Amino acid sequence: MKLGIMQPYFLPYIGYWQLLAAVDKYVVYDDVNYIKGGWINRNNFLVQEQKKLVTFSLNGASPNKIINSLSIKDNFASFIGLLNCNYKKAPYFKDIMSLVTNIISFDKSKLSLFLYNSIKEIAHYLDINTELILSSDLKKDNSLKGQDKIIHMCKLLKANEYYNAIGGQKLYNSTIFEKNNIKLIFVQPLLKPYKQFKNDFIGGLSILDVLMFNTKEEVKKMLQDYKLI
Repeated sequence: MKLGIMQPYFLPYIGYWQLLAAVDKYVVYDDVNYIKGGWINRNNFLVQEQKKLVTFSLNGASPNKIINSLSIKDNFASFIGLLNCNYKKAPYFKDIMSLVTNIISFDKSKLSLFLYNSIKEIAHYLDINTELILSSDLKKDNSLKGQDKIIHMCKLLKANEYYNAIGGQKLYNSTIFEKNNIKLIFVQPLLKPYKQFKNDFIGGLSILDVLMFNTKEEVKKMLQDYKLI
């Protein structure tokens, strides 16, 4: 069984969805510390045809707090305004704004559930059938840290393959995974340009950018555009 484990991010770039689509089960890792400067409550969007980092506000966010203990302060009015101003002429704007409305209308009292729902909404839109699991729902040994905890969750869910983002190569030791009868695999996205507006292509943006400029079928093909390491 193929397992992926990643923190919940805000409308993450397409590589996140490639990993999610590549596995049988995907754990949304919501009971670890909030990372200030990470991707939990921010992402890059096309603003005036340039890359811009956009952040939504949280109540009392701190690296000392667990992700699922945080709530959202933002009402997303400025975010909707930003999308309206900068993506209105994108070919699939109307369809994707309907998806965005569903996402931001969700209860904001718990950050982790809000992000979990956004992942489910986009996965459903892209016909990704991977089983989603909240890590806080797993009965596990929370005294474990880092790699040991990942291996522990793999065993709990009977996974013999663990898929991780390419950036995780510095975090995990394949030999230790092999000793635990788990194959460690990294997903390296092969990100190809697509037509945006008249600007030179800007990659690495939120999945919303991809969805605004490409048909659903085109995006589903992009989900397969990676190599395994």
